[in-house]
Amino acid sequence: MTANDLNINPSYVMHPDRKVGIVGYGAYIPRYRLPGTEVARVWTNGLGGSPITEKAVAGLDEDVTTMSIEAARNAIARANIDPQLIRAVWVGSESHPYAVKPTSTIVAESIGASANIQAADWEFACKAGTEAVQASIGMIGSGMVAYTLSIGMDTAQGRPGDALEYTAASGGAAFLLGPAEESCAVYQGSYSFVTDTPDFWRRSGEHYPSHGDRFTGEPAYFAHVTAAAQSLMDMMGTKASDYTYAVFHQPNVKFPSRAAEMLGFTDEQIRPGLLAGVVGNVYSGSCMLGLTATLDVAKAGDHILMVSYGSGAGSDAFDLTVTEHIETVKNRAPATQDYIKRRTVIDYATYCRYRGKLKD
Repeated sequence: MTANDLNINPSYVMHPDRKVGIVGYGAYIPRYRLPGTEVARVWTNGLGGSPITEKAVAGLDEDVTTMSIEAARNAIARANIDPQLIRAVWVGSESHPYAVKPTSTIVAESIGASANIQAADWEFACKAGTEAVQASIGMIGSGMVAYTLSIGMDTAQGRPGDALEYTAASGGAAFLLGPAEESCAVYQGSYSFVTDTPDFWRRSGEHYPSHGDRFTGEPAYFAHVTAAAQSLMDMMGTKASDYTYAVFHQPNVKFPSRAAEMLGFTDEQIRPGLLAGVVGNVYSGSCMLGLTATLDVAKAGDHILMVSYGSGAGSDAFDLTVTEHIETVKNRAPATQDYIKRRTVIDYATYCRYRGKLKD
């Protein structure tokens, strides 16, 4: 699918008035891991296998707020700026701890940001974090502010015994955006593609989401991810071979791998950011977390394509170029792989306790 197929005007690619980039980035992944085989043992007597090796599970003292604070601190450490200079703090998630009370204000105060800022929580299923990034690019690119903090973080829900329980995980990433001249990666352009495709939903008051099973694949994930990616490449005048790396939303391992193949990307291009097999689907932070892992190994001049996906449905696509600042910021905070290696395996009963699966 191309921009011409969708009757898309090339001017729909979003270029800010002034260049914007990632000044600092940070990841956070809980140490607790639930093996996929443990879920299969409980619900299928070990039959049928598992789509991933294991998934990250938030502990009793962790939620979207605490994890966002940790990722934000890592991003600020890499940016090496005073938090008082941040003018907006945005947290994208589908598992905010409060139904009425923002996560963003808690994060802002915890990292030492000024009270004279814009703060808000974002929602768009798994692409809530990249929605916040799009808004950040707009605010900085227009000259309204110098720095913003955009976070994608989740303690994703999955109904006991549901297919989602194998992959729905906890974790995410934070990006401190600012002027291109201070950035380790600069946005060259972005594009968003959305439709009303109800593949996944959770009504107010319900504990767990529902999904359309196989409907979540072709008309939902693949249609939006490939349309957004190909349309952006068409408008940027690029092709898959022009990129050093590509990062796609990863609800599992198969979906991003297949999307990459459909678009002409190789396994080598997606390997650094493909974390779903050992982390699981961290929903709002999925491709953002993949981008942090990719930046950890990137070098100046590398070209990166990043494409998110959120059920409901839509995708944000971004074209980035890595700068010489990447070598300076890398070692100022823990690498994403450091969090992946830091792991404590738990059983299904412990997982149920940690995630509050036992309901009255």
